[in-house]
Amino acid sequence: MPNPSYDLVIIGAGPGGYVAAIRAAQLGLNVACIDKNAQLGGTCLRVGCIPSKALLESSHLYEKTSHELGVHGIKVKDVSLDLSAMLKRKDKVVTTLSGGISGLFRKNKVTHYAGTGSINADKTVTVTDEAGNTRVVTARNVLIATGSRPASIPGIDLSLDKVDTSTEALSYDAPPKHLAVIGGGYIGLEIGSVWRRLGSRVTVLEYLDRVLPGMDAELARHAHKVFARQGIEFKLKSRVVGVQSDKQGVTIQRDGDEPVKADRVLVAVGRAPNTEGLGVEAVGVERDDRGYITVDADYRTSVENIYAIGDVIPTSMLAHVAEEEGVACVEKIATGYGHVDYGVIPAVVFTDPEIASVGRSESDLKDEAHEYKKGVFNFRGNGRAHAIEQADGFVKVLADKKTDRVLGVHIIGPDAGSLIAECASAMQYGATAEDIYRTCHAHPTLSEAVKEAALAVDGRVIHG
Repeated sequence: MPNPSYDLVIIGAGPGGYVAAIRAAQLGLNVACIDKNAQLGGTCLRVGCIPSKALLESSHLYEKTSHELGVHGIKVKDVSLDLSAMLKRKDKVVTTLSGGISGLFRKNKVTHYAGTGSINADKTVTVTDEAGNTRVVTARNVLIATGSRPASIPGIDLSLDKVDTSTEALSYDAPPKHLAVIGGGYIGLEIGSVWRRLGSRVTVLEYLDRVLPGMDAELARHAHKVFARQGIEFKLKSRVVGVQSDKQGVTIQRDGDEPVKADRVLVAVGRAPNTEGLGVEAVGVERDDRGYITVDADYRTSVENIYAIGDVIPTSMLAHVAEEEGVACVEKIATGYGHVDYGVIPAVVFTDPEIASVGRSESDLKDEAHEYKKGVFNFRGNGRAHAIEQADGFVKVLADKKTDRVLGVHIIGPDAGSLIAECASAMQYGATAEDIYRTCHAHPTLSEAVKEAALAVDGRVIHG
């Protein structure tokens, strides 16, 4: 029998791959999606974004119940942790959402192949299942969306006992007495926050002199102070050169500093693209010196009719970026047009308080010698923030000095991850700070802090 033939074969069913598959099917393409895992959704859904947020919510409720309800007049005694139940809830969330993707595939008539995909010289794709059985499918177009894996640094062997990536750190059977985290980015801070709330001593070791590299420096400084008050210990300017593991725990060697001993260590130093085993070398798909697949503005690789999106290309390693790229790529294939505005990509850290940014940071603007205006409003001037006992943090709006067009917004405070959406929408349509503050915001809401920060750009803040 002839090989099954498709307009588009997607390798990878993470946020980029499965969203691209659904959108392509909506546009009338005959689509197949290959993924090696029984659960669809990729790293993000299975062992990343979703399970970490489930544990962040559960651990937040545990800490709130244990220590913070008294101010509301609610007295609770004998609070205890059932970690097994907490982990089961996390797994149920993952299973439910993964099953939902399977349902969406059926609804949109996307064919799912379970196994690994490898591209052949004739543009066919070989699918190999867990048992080693193979089948070949024919594709007019191939889209690589295989995501990424945890990265390491020289001197750290991720195969050692008690040396963990984010995957293992989401499933500890007990809170470590002392958890060391190598890396002060969002992954390390989020997972470190989970186990700190559940009783672990947490020490973060960061190579740079600040946490949250890449985010606005003022935001990062405030976050550092807040997390330190919460009990996370920071050792900045720590260059980790090795990790040893034994029955007692781990020893982390630092260049020029005393070693750090802990029960476990979470290595959260970034992620690396998954491009091995895809056959890209054999068909001539070019990669850069870091292993990322090189693409043009339309996500076309160096080989005709082979495309790539998400963590395998050198753009922001964020699930929503992969989704946008997937949609843009298949729309380009089907309609001739697709676009992602990389200047308006929100980034969120789901700690407590949440941290969110979109657009340019102050350091960016200073480096570019771009003249700007700045407006800052603290949540302590917001009625809703006081009502929910979360008045720490601020909103910062940066606007062009001449045109007043919003260039960037940075938030640390309650529900920052949701508040940033208004700012991203405003920037997408070229809004000015005045456009934001002339828009009526409901009272009492946290979003009023965004309005006040926009007012502050023109020195017109009301409640600050």
